[in-house]
Amino acid sequence: MKKPTADSAPRYPVKSAGNALRLLLLLHDRQVVRVSDASVALGVAPSTAHRLLGMLQHHGFAQQAPASRAYVAGPALLALAVSAARRTELREQGRPHLTRLMEETGETAHLAVLDGRRVLFLDSIESPHALRVASRSGTSSWAHCTSVGKALLAELPDDRVLDLYSDQLMPGLTDRSITATTELLAALREVRQQGYAVNRGESEQGVGSVGAVVHDRLGRAVAALSAAAPLVRLTKSRLPQIIAAIRGTALALGADLGGELAGR
Repeated sequence: MKKPTADSAPRYPVKSAGNALRLLLLLHDRQVVRVSDASVALGVAPSTAHRLLGMLQHHGFAQQAPASRAYVAGPALLALAVSAARRTELREQGRPHLTRLMEETGETAHLAVLDGRRVLFLDSIESPHALRVASRSGTSSWAHCTSVGKALLAELPDDRVLDLYSDQLMPGLTDRSITATTELLAALREVRQQGYAVNRGESEQGVGSVGAVVHDRLGRAVAALSAAAPLVRLTKSRLPQIIAAIRGTALALGADLGGELAGR
């Protein structure tokens, strides 16, 4: 794991937060950490180290071994590690399918996963056109403003969607964005009926996309694919061909994934 350096430190560090993060790295590197180890590594009193470890334990990032009372990685930290590994594997397996999707449509292809009310773009292959949608790889956006996000939200029952938006916070990115839960639920019903989602300038002015969910062999939604293009190229006549390419690629990727990714 890459170690932080003095040059990469934030301008206004929060010492307690920094110590907690250093403890997480210590748990990752050493596997087993005693209060005395944490005290020496952080340069703090044992009582301070004990309180920090207790806070990590409270939030599930650490747990105590019953016999030794030393600290080891907790379920929350392990879940983060598994999630990161799963996303890396998904990105690797999705890359050739993204390339094929870009070649079939001539448009930028995206691979994304749902992360609460947002979607995280794991990978992108850019269109060769001079006028094209740029890569979104490594970025995130509001799920209700994107085709991949709406495709993934449509996999959830309405009550779960309402739970996600229980505070009614639905920021609009453009004047075409959905900003009301009633409107979102209606849009998701349409997505379920037709099997794909369309974004017409809802995340960025002048940009559109078509998205579909990737199901593994057990039928679980593990990601979504989209083809994104300037709206001037996302015409009514081209839409059927793009939809067919999206759905075909989603099926092919899902067949390659099997059930192991979602089952971890």
